[in-house]
Amino acid sequence: MSVQPTCQIAYVNTLYDWILVAALGLSVGSFVNVLIWRLPRHESLIRPRSRCPKCGNSLRWYHNIPVLSWLVLRGRCAFCHAKISWVYPVVEMICAALFLVFFARYDFSVATVGFWYLSSTLIAILFIDWEHRIIPNSLSYPLPVIGLAVAFLSPHLGWVQSLIGAVVGFAGFLAIAWLGHALFKKDSLGGGDIKLAAGLGAFLGAWKLSLVLILAAGIGLVVSLAAMAFSAALRRERVIPFGPFLALGALIAGLWGDTIIAYYLQTFVY
Repeated sequence: MSVQPTCQIAYVNTLYDWILVAALGLSVGSFVNVLIWRLPRHESLIRPRSRCPKCGNSLRWYHNIPVLSWLVLRGRCAFCHAKISWVYPVVEMICAALFLVFFARYDFSVATVGFWYLSSTLIAILFIDWEHRIIPNSLSYPLPVIGLAVAFLSPHLGWVQSLIGAVVGFAGFLAIAWLGHALFKKDSLGGGDIKLAAGLGAFLGAWKLSLVLILAAGIGLVVSLAAMAFSAALRRERVIPFGPFLALGALIAGLWGDTIIAYYLQTFVY
């Protein structure tokens, strides 16, 4: 008796799937804007409702449609006509773009959801740390735990590599901070950077975390020199937060880290 082969039909993402992911990214980006505004000010994320920071009027639901409301209102409050920062739609579009890119990279999977969480958190950290020079604990503390949980459930990394990455991230950045303080007699890395590094290690592993550090240092040097060249205030302070560059480096490593590391090994090692 001959056995008929089993017919397996691979699921193909439809246009509807991409639209759904983009809409989800825009919605999450809208919440990220809430984090960026409220966390540094120690305000509740739930109450009061979204309001204009100038006149204090509560916004209607149709004033909070991501990107579209900002465009329709031409970047102004519906009540007092004060300008609404361009940062709001930019954050929403960045989150939507990252959701789409990670979806294209990992399809519907636990890894995709994990990287959606990571990228949203990193965008919030990037803007908060750049403006306020802080990385809220409420953003950094969950990262190692969720990173390990994703590694347990997804084969893209493995929980052992995730745990090693978290330990290396925390211990390595703590050593860098101690060495910087010993050499320069001032803090070179903040506690928020150390906790963030532990979370990034849990999500990416030790190898990619090393890439994150290299990318962050390179991007940070270029941006810092450019910012100081155009900003007298930054030239006086001579303090540039490192968190935003760690966030950018982590996003690059999360998307293309394997390719970058493989290219380096093939070009310079093997």
